[in-house]
Amino acid sequence: MLMALAMGKAPTGTAIASYLHSATLSDNELDAAVKAIGKNVTGVQSDVFVMADLDRLFATIKQEQGHLDVIFANAGGGELAPLGEITEEHFDKTFNTNVKGLLFTVQKALPLLPEGASIILNASITSTKGTPAFSVYSATKAAVRSFARNWTLDLKERKIRVNAISPGVVPTPGYNLMGLSDEQVQQFVTSQADTIPLGRVGKSFGYTPQFPNRPIQNRRFFTSV
Repeated sequence: MLMALAMGKAPTGTAIASYLHSATLSDNELDAAVKAIGKNVTGVQSDVFVMADLDRLFATIKQEQGHLDVIFANAGGGELAPLGEITEEHFDKTFNTNVKGLLFTVQKALPLLPEGASIILNASITSTKGTPAFSVYSATKAAVRSFARNWTLDLKERKIRVNAISPGVVPTPGYNLMGLSDEQVQQFVTSQADTIPLGRVGKSFGYTPQFPNRPIQNRRFFTSV
């Protein structure tokens, strides 16, 4: 469960500080991630569906920066479970992280967001495309898409834009949390690549680098995407 919070100076879009928020990384792993991202990054060890953790995160941001121009709500995860084998624990775990955690992350950030801020939600192509044994995860990502459309209307008076990005298959370390062996993960990735016109899956660097710097600059007419 990983969430990246990026802050920038509007309207230049230049990131001045970033906050990396994670519950699954150890302290050493979190420190390594902060170092890999670069300068002006703060790591916070916490969980997105624990309200006290979110309160502590945003209290830290308020004390250190005073406001938040861009929020990229990226927490998410899921395991394969076909209908007939879905447990209550599987359902609650997936919805707590992907839906509850994302909703309250954004809601608790609202007091720090100035007029014209940007909210980016990480959805998935699974929200509109059927995937075997992935129905619960897919349902959570459909909820994320719905949040973007509805929150745009809730926040339009504050000129805060809400967008959702929907990546396809992009192998990351998160795939190791799907409950599959390395061989099974590779089989899954290969099977999905066969359904993509270009015949290959995506790479994480093809999505993430633009997102703390571009949401403000030259993106003022995009919302509910």
